[in-house]
Formats: sequence, structure tokens, C-alpha cells
Amino acid sequence: MRLAQSASLISTFGGASMNVFGAIVVAAIGLDFVLDLISNWLNLKALQLTLPPAAQGIYKEEDYRKSQNYIRKSTYFGLVRSTFALVVLLAFWFSGGFNFLDQLIRGWELVPVFSGLLYIAILLSAYGLLTLPFSIYGTFVIEERFGFNKTTPKLFILDLLKGLALAAILGGIVLAAILLLFQYSGTYAWLYCWAAVTGFSLIAQYVAPNWIMPLFNKFTPMAPGELKEAIAAYTRSVKFPVKNIFVMDGSKRSTKSNAFFTGFGNNKRIALFDTLIAQHSVPELVSVLAHEVGHYKKKHIIQGLVISIVHTGILFYLLSLVLSSTGLYHAFYVQEPSIYTGLIFFGLLYTPVELALSIIMNAISRKHEYEADRFAAETTGDPRNMVEALKKLSSTNLSNLTPHPFYVFLNYSHPPVLQRISAILGQK
Repeated sequence: MRLAQSASLISTFGGASMNVFGAIVVAAIGLDFVLDLISNWLNLKALQLTLPPAAQGIYKEEDYRKSQNYIRKSTYFGLVRSTFALVVLLAFWFSGGFNFLDQLIRGWELVPVFSGLLYIAILLSAYGLLTLPFSIYGTFVIEERFGFNKTTPKLFILDLLKGLALAAILGGIVLAAILLLFQYSGTYAWLYCWAAVTGFSLIAQYVAPNWIMPLFNKFTPMAPGELKEAIAAYTRSVKFPVKNIFVMDGSKRSTKSNAFFTGFGNNKRIALFDTLIAQHSVPELVSVLAHEVGHYKKKHIIQGLVISIVHTGILFYLLSLVLSSTGLYHAFYVQEPSIYTGLIFFGLLYTPVELALSIIMNAISRKHEYEADRFAAETTGDPRNMVEALKKLSSTNLSNLTPHPFYVFLNYSHPPVLQRISAILGQK
């Protein structure tokens, strides 16, 4: 019966009569997909068979060939995954799936907020199950083939279950608050949602280092020794008091290495992957840490936080403008408008705005990376250590040394490594 209703609704609203909302969504996700295809094709065309002169000292010839193969395999795999996701979305949409699921849940006569939580949970769970084989293949085939993967099947399953539990608890709280506020708060619901989500995000960032991140990785306080003394001397020299310097067991999942800064206030911490420590000298590690300190000193973290808060406010305001429009629901063949389906559909409608914002944010991020590199080079007194650290990181992670500018423009939050090295050495 419900399938017949969905088919009737598609006949009424579909085909040539698709409204402006549906047209915008189709155009937006189509544009996003085409840009992804073009940028990846250009990126593959930009791969060079022989090691570029500027890359001498970063890769050995055999490792460079390995990096090119890794980039090709990862790119093709990503394209297959994104194509599959697009086909699933369009098939579900135009077969009336959104309305079918909505009518099914409405038949259970639950409280509206529970109906909304269940509706979104079912959609996300179904998508997760459909894309799970891609995650398994990416981890245990591609990453394994190129020597990166250290994740065991047991750890993979545990990570998956922990992620689902966190999403259900934390995501459920946030989603329930949004549904309730839009249901009962009237004109200023978007403002209350903005305040609630912002507050929740700030609290989550503060508690994440102590309560959330340790669920997935072990953070061990750095042991006394040459490295800790060098880091302490450096942080004193730049007046950056930090009590928490940790070593993270990144090696239990991958051979790739990294470092990061997280938290704020008295709860800020710097974490170095154990793989990073194993592959770099003490001066190089101090330079990497100096780069992270640079982000803090240059107020990049505060800037990012402010931008994120403003972005959240804009998103909720735009949501409030379209949530009551019946045309949005007709575009997806849904019979009865609801806040929870409106959230899903607005997310798709928001695609072109999100694409534009991501390009802007990536450009800002690349600028910040140059500034943090410069800070590290200046405050450590020897830019060569930062250069050597970047070279080793690129080699270890099989980074692309010659990405196409258009691909960088769309996707890179960090500048390509050769450009970073040139900037550090004063050649830019």
C-alpha cells in the first residue's frame, strides 16, 4: 500500500514537473560529482613518471613509483565509492524511498521527536551498512597492499562499535534538541539551536582529550629524556605553557604519522604519534611541535572556532527559511512535511553552499599552514629541521608531490609539500 502511495506521489510531483528545490539539489550534487571527477582526472594526469628535480632527497626512485601507484589506486577507489553513493541516493530518492520510510514510521504512532530520531538513524545505518564493504576494502586491501595498515579485524570492529555508540549518544542528544527546538520554539528556533549546538561543541572540544579520544587511542605522557627536555625548553622560549605532551599509539592502526593540537584552556594538549617519534630526530620533532604551537600563537584555532560558530548560525538560519516550505518535501515525494525529513532534505539542498564554503575554508587553512611553518622555522632557529621533517612525512605517507592546482584548490587543507618547503627556505 505504501509503495503504491509513493508511486502515486512520484507521478504527481516527479518527472517534468520537478520543482525548483528538486532541480537545485540535482544540479548541486551533479556539479559536486562532476567537479570531483574533473579534479581527480587532472590530478592523475599531473602525476610524473620520473622523480621531479625538486623532489630529490624526498623519495628514492622505487618509493616514488610506489607513491604514484598508491595515488592511482586510492583515486580510482574513491571514484567508485562516490559513484556508488550517488547512485544509491538517486535510486532511493526517485523510487520514493524517503516517503516510504516516513509513512512506515508514522504508522507506529510514536512521539514526533522519537519518530525523527528513528527516521534519521535508519537512514544513516542503512548507508553505513551499504558503504561498509568500501571501508573494509580500503583498510584491509589498499592500505594493507602499500604497507600502511596495522588495524586488526578485531580493532576495526571495536572502532566501528565505539563510533556507533558515540554517534547514538552524542548525536542523538544534539539531534533531539534540534528537533524539539524547531518543533516548539517558534520564530527564533534557529537562534536557540545555534546557541545549543555551539555550547555543545565547545563542551565536546574541552572534554574530548580526556573522555572521547582515549576511547580509541592510548595517550601516554611523554617519558623523561632528550625529547621531552628539548620540547620543554622550546615551549618555555616561546612562552607556551603546556602541561600535557602525549605520545599516541597511532602505530596500532597505521604506519602513517602525524601530530596535532587539541583542546583549549587548561585542557589543551599536544599529541605526537609514536610512528612520528620513531622516524624523526629530536630537532625535527621539535620543529613539528613548533608548527602546532604556531597555530595557537597565530590564533588560527580561535579563528577557526569563530568561523565554525558563524557557519553554524548561517546554516540554522537558512534551515529556518525553507523548513516550512512544502515544495522542499514535494521535491522528495514526501506526503507529510516534518522537521526530521526537512533536516535531511536541507542537507542536500545546502550542497552548493557547503562546496563554496569548503573551498574558502581550505584556502584559509593553507594560508595558516604557511604561517605556522614560518613560525616554526623562525622560533626554532633552523628551518632545515622543518624541511627535513616535511620530507620524511611525505615519504612515509606516500604523499603526492605534484598535485594538480585545481585538485589542490578544491581539496587541500595543506599546501603541497614542495611549495611548503620553498616557502620555508624563502624561495616563495
